[in-house]
Amino acid sequence: MSIALEMTAPLADRPRFRLSLLVAAAIVCAAVSTQLLPVKMDAISEFPVPICAADASSGSSLNKVELVSSYAIPDMPGKKVTVVRVTYGPGGFTPPHRHGGTVTAYITKGRIRSQLNDGPVEIFDVGQTFFEPLGTIHNVSANASNTEWAELIAVFVADEGAQLTTLLDP
Repeated sequence: MSIALEMTAPLADRPRFRLSLLVAAAIVCAAVSTQLLPVKMDAISEFPVPICAADASSGSSLNKVELVSSYAIPDMPGKKVTVVRVTYGPGGFTPPHRHGGTVTAYITKGRIRSQLNDGPVEIFDVGQTFFEPLGTIHNVSANASNTEWAELIAVFVADEGAQLTTLLDP
């Protein structure tokens, strides 16, 4: 039995496990740092725009996207992790779009209505997450309430320099 254990690669050496740990750590760091160190998107000129669409065409002038952090992944040359906080005012939404990398979203306030590709429209509550693989069309991304605020933390893993969000024609 000890021979089999010695031949098994440690979990930390497995790339998929390391990436999962990295994304989990990024979500935790983002949740903490959004309360401590908010950074306005318009204050960061070198950041690819738009990260997520949240403007006058997105259902509410109260919508906003804030960059939390963005850094290269040392063990994955050419890849970058970017963490943003997306806040939707009552009734706010983002038009249909897709992302230039994978996205893990973590709901921190309210309820988020979401539809990926032609799947069902789902509602996610505080503490829940959803994952968007590369190439997914995010048809619905909206605050599920017309009276309360909603917020999510989005963790992108994408190629350095990739446009993180592309709005689609309706």
